[in-house]
Amino acid sequence: MIETPSYADALRILGCKDGRLAKVIGFGAAAERSGWPLAGAGQLVMGVADMRASVVRYGEDVLGRLPELRGGVDRHTRTQRLAAAHAVIVVSAYFEALGEAKLPFTLEQLDRTEKIARGVPTPERFARLMAALMLERLPTPEPHIPFGETRQAVERAYARMSEALAGYVAGLPVWDELSHDDQILLPRMLAEGPPAHALRVYDENYRSLALDSHEFGVRSLVTERPQPSTALSRVAWLLAELAPPRVGDRPMVHLARMAANLLDQPLLLAGKLPEDVYLPLLGEGYLTPRCRVAELTRDASPTLDGWWEDQRLLPDTEAFLVGHLTSLRATRAPLLVLGDPGSGKTKLTEVLAARLARSEFLPIRVDLQGVAPRADVTEQIEQAIAAVLGEEVSYGELVEAAGGAQPVILLDGLDELLLGGSGRYDYLARVEEFQRREAGLGRPAAVIVTSRTVVAERIRFPDGLLALRLLPFEDDQVRQWLEIWDQANRALLARRDLTPLPAEAALAHGEMARQPLLLLLLALYDAGGNAAQQDDPRRRPLKRSRLYEVLLRDFTERETGGAGRVVIDQELVLLGAAALSMLARGRQVITDEALERDLPALCHGGEDDPADADPDRPARAGWARRATERFFFVRRGGHAFLHSTFGDFLVAWLAVYALRDLDRRRSQAGDEPLALVQSVDDDLLYAVISHSCLAERGPIVGFVIDLLDDVPPEIRARCVEQLSGLLRRSLHECGRRHFTGFRPVRHSLARRLAAYSANLALLVVAAADGPVRVSELLPGPDATERWSSFTHLWKGQLGEEGWNGLVTALSARRVMENGVEDVVLGADDPTGMGDAVVAVATGHGPRHRRLLDLLLRALGEGRPLPYRDRVAILEELLRTAAIRSPAVHQALGALWAEGGADHVRLRPLLRAVLADPRERRAAWELLVKAGIPETSLWEMQQDDG
Repeated sequence: MIETPSYADALRILGCKDGRLAKVIGFGAAAERSGWPLAGAGQLVMGVADMRASVVRYGEDVLGRLPELRGGVDRHTRTQRLAAAHAVIVVSAYFEALGEAKLPFTLEQLDRTEKIARGVPTPERFARLMAALMLERLPTPEPHIPFGETRQAVERAYARMSEALAGYVAGLPVWDELSHDDQILLPRMLAEGPPAHALRVYDENYRSLALDSHEFGVRSLVTERPQPSTALSRVAWLLAELAPPRVGDRPMVHLARMAANLLDQPLLLAGKLPEDVYLPLLGEGYLTPRCRVAELTRDASPTLDGWWEDQRLLPDTEAFLVGHLTSLRATRAPLLVLGDPGSGKTKLTEVLAARLARSEFLPIRVDLQGVAPRADVTEQIEQAIAAVLGEEVSYGELVEAAGGAQPVILLDGLDELLLGGSGRYDYLARVEEFQRREAGLGRPAAVIVTSRTVVAERIRFPDGLLALRLLPFEDDQVRQWLEIWDQANRALLARRDLTPLPAEAALAHGEMARQPLLLLLLALYDAGGNAAQQDDPRRRPLKRSRLYEVLLRDFTERETGGAGRVVIDQELVLLGAAALSMLARGRQVITDEALERDLPALCHGGEDDPADADPDRPARAGWARRATERFFFVRRGGHAFLHSTFGDFLVAWLAVYALRDLDRRRSQAGDEPLALVQSVDDDLLYAVISHSCLAERGPIVGFVIDLLDDVPPEIRARCVEQLSGLLRRSLHECGRRHFTGFRPVRHSLARRLAAYSANLALLVVAAADGPVRVSELLPGPDATERWSSFTHLWKGQLGEEGWNGLVTALSARRVMENGVEDVVLGADDPTGMGDAVVAVATGHGPRHRRLLDLLLRALGEGRPLPYRDRVAILEELLRTAAIRSPAVHQALGALWAEGGADHVRLRPLLRAVLADPRERRAAWELLVKAGIPETSLWEMQQDDG
């Protein structure tokens, strides 16, 4: 939760000139800190009646001066003043109601009292009352909370005020003057009378506040569903209501604002666009997304769809965005935007930046794929600024030049930082530190960060972080977008006797039509020959892999003037090689230099020097341009795919192509004598799948499975047989290979063999018609031991991303038949995901694995066992069994965060987990993600040093 202002904070923010009111509140604050004798109580002459008059009078003054308070100041100062004004009307409403309440005494009677009542100085009692009424933090309207809930929070605050007043009265001599019945009824009278009346006064004052301040009016809109709009157009309207558009910016600020305005660019700002269709502009083709909103706590599960279904649905996303940017929360913690691939996260940042560009905000959009992944937040922002302005300008200089405009930093693509192996699991905490530091320098900034939902489990969330989840299109949104497509393309398509994609035909494809990017691609697919209108989804649902492949082939065929399959396959291999180079480097952006080196090495079967003396071979220069001039690439400090899933698909396609090529050449060999004694070389397959584990990026494995599903069963069966043989021989010495010039990253031989063998196992399971037994894959009496050798190699060589991805993708289940142990791969049992893989590689029998994880989870979360006993059990497991699993780190984090935790006793356990130098970095990151402060780990390390 963010810190909201108290009444005392409000007086300070608004510059209260009522000296007596400020004096009483100052006394209450000082008395709470140091005790009433040191707080100057002897000077206090004000009582409850006088206090009521001053508070009510000041509340009326604030409401009357609101236009003055909100005018002539910068955005953040206005936000602070409006929050303070709200705190004032909350408290003044209670004091107004208190003076009109029917009570068995008057407020003046409370003030005619002795200096000491019941052994306690009356000024001290009064100080405690003022602290309860004036120093407690008060509810404030927030855009993700309906006003009804804010009103309930105000009602609870009034109840606490009445409780404090009842306690104050019970300690005064006036209490003894009350009848017995009045003494019994007084708590109830205070609990029911003043709060109910105060709420009515608060409602009236809040309406006045909302009429004079559009910020509060915007927050009232978030509970209403608006008419459909495009490109966040209501955001611009609402911002204009708050303040007129800015004019006369300094040149560098003007350039930054102009760069943010992309509304007149095509909806997909890519390379060479298709010539026979019209892509709507961003300003006309982007639909406002539906969203759910939630505050992420320790128990949140934002990667699960089921968890999000229980969170609040935002009726008006645009009003929420404006309300958030004008709230206190915006400059104190980042807003996290989560969504599936193709849900429109990047487009949201582009459109929002464009709408903010002419407002009292200064949008700075940072594509996290195009900046240094390990740089701090300020450096990343400055790299993005330099790319826009063409010169190096410090962030502070730009903000200073903006003349009071509040910066809004849009950090797009946190998932790519995490998947790239940069270890930025604590990135959101770093962003929060950046905001705290900038606020301290007088430059408060709002920050919005986007990420894929599936990667959220790798992010450490600051307490109370607010998150949005972008939802798929509803039927009406699909129809609205296709109407825009129809208006843009009906005339163009009619020239080829085609019609735009109708909504019913699109909706028949189910979820394919409900993601914005996929809906656009589906419309492009249909524009080639109305294929989507002719497909029968009931007979054969269109899969994403099929959509991507048809789009790639159709576009390539049109660009090459109707080339045949071989030429088109060559072009797809070229694109796949570019995607493979990105995957091997762990980045989604690649330079011309890297492409010029890698593409010919793979696409021409190159040796160490692909540009040899062959006169028929094309020159090496121009490979990057040839690959990246396509519709599917965008410029981002290098070259990136239009969407990361295009790269994932192309890697999967290239892997399956290499496998099909291997099967084709093996089939051509037939039963020739030499074919019986020598196998067809696997050089292309080795070159494609030996640099990175395909499971590093989850979508790749899904695409592989989809592509292999389209392969005839008899071919898949042959592929399983060949892959199994390759896996059995994968760690043996191999003679000279081709494609040796393709080395995007120089890995050790052990690392490449680990990736190759792990990917062979993945391909076997993907190609098989059913589950695969390790005893069949690695026949012999020592099958489980050989499997154990493979898993040890994978865990030791694939790195954290590769290993975790493999455990997730390669489902495994231990079975016992006739007393013989076996492992079944590819089983549908969800409780066995990765069980055997992890268990064997960590040195524990599979039958123990689930029990150990359950025990570790119980140690971290259970309460029946005393704290000391739970720590002792965890210590025993670490010492005797040497268990090292994610559940250990989670248990340690839960024990550390528990109230009254004995951190001294936990330190030896932390040292044990961090003892292995090879595992220290990964263990450190997991411990921090589990909630153990990094500063505590540093202090422990320094003490050990």
